[in-house]
Amino acid sequence: MAAATGNDDNGCFDNQPKPESEPAPVNLSPPLSKNAQKKQLKQQRYEAKKAEKKAQEKEQKRKEGERKLKEWEETLANATEEERLKLIESRKSLRKERMEKRSEEKEKKMERLNRAKEIGQKIVVDVDFAHLMSESEISSLVQQIMYCYAVNGRSTSPCHLWLTGVQGKMSTELDKLPGFEKWFIEKESRCYIEAMADQKDHLVYLTADSETVLDDLDLKHIYIIGGLVDRNRFKGITMTKAQEQGIKTAKLPIGEYMKMSSSQVLTVNQVLEILVKFLETRDWKTAFFTVIPQRKRTGLDPVDCSKLEPLSEEHLEEEAEADESDLLERKKVCVEVPLESSS
Repeated sequence: MAAATGNDDNGCFDNQPKPESEPAPVNLSPPLSKNAQKKQLKQQRYEAKKAEKKAQEKEQKRKEGERKLKEWEETLANATEEERLKLIESRKSLRKERMEKRSEEKEKKMERLNRAKEIGQKIVVDVDFAHLMSESEISSLVQQIMYCYAVNGRSTSPCHLWLTGVQGKMSTELDKLPGFEKWFIEKESRCYIEAMADQKDHLVYLTADSETVLDDLDLKHIYIIGGLVDRNRFKGITMTKAQEQGIKTAKLPIGEYMKMSSSQVLTVNQVLEILVKFLETRDWKTAFFTVIPQRKRTGLDPVDCSKLEPLSEEHLEEEAEADESDLLERKKVCVEVPLESSS
């Protein structure tokens, strides 16, 4: 600790003038509108419900673990010495088999991802929108990216995944994901237009506002997904961005295969999963009907997207919340051990 200076002979500071207390800062922010208050209250209820559900699942998992442990202990207690040794040995053997199977699956997965890096389809998630999102929206996007990584890792025909614009708040939140530093992907702080400047002619931004319909995936092209959770506040932002950068755009051929009961705006993980499923099957219909939730579609007949009525903002918010709910449910079956990365 630095020595005090300016004290008198007795080392007292009682006579030192005390700085005047600063006035409390005045909140100059304008009051929230009724609509904004309604949104805020809705978001708070959603967060509270999500936290409660998470706590219930954690408690249920704890109880299930205790139940299994109790059953195991009772089984051992009621067994003879010889039976106990056999039970313990059998359990060790099963555990070893599981570990060997996981190791084998991980090796095969690494082979597929390495092959995708060398000759596979490149897909970019553009996360350079953090400045436009709230904390809860950034958190939602991070969860979607985590699901993208898991889905791609399980695929028999994975893509080579890029994250561009990873900086600031987005970088901070991604770094909180367990094992994120070991993910087998490309992480780039710069925008794709800078990181891939020598391949600009091959960049294709996927946006529902494009007039070009994507018929097939071309290995020479690099497809970009807009990483933005905005509850429909920034309509046409990805299309405008692509036009200003002078790169190609395209939209998924959803209208040719199904009628949508709502907007054709999908979450980041849904778009990525559709593309990966198409890489596996080369069939758009299979990809769409495998990934797009039933509640978002009404039938098999194609529809003219230009004739769709715009949805209300409240409807779009409900769709976004339902998408996040779907993500949380599906995440239970897709969380996996992060892969080692050499990139």
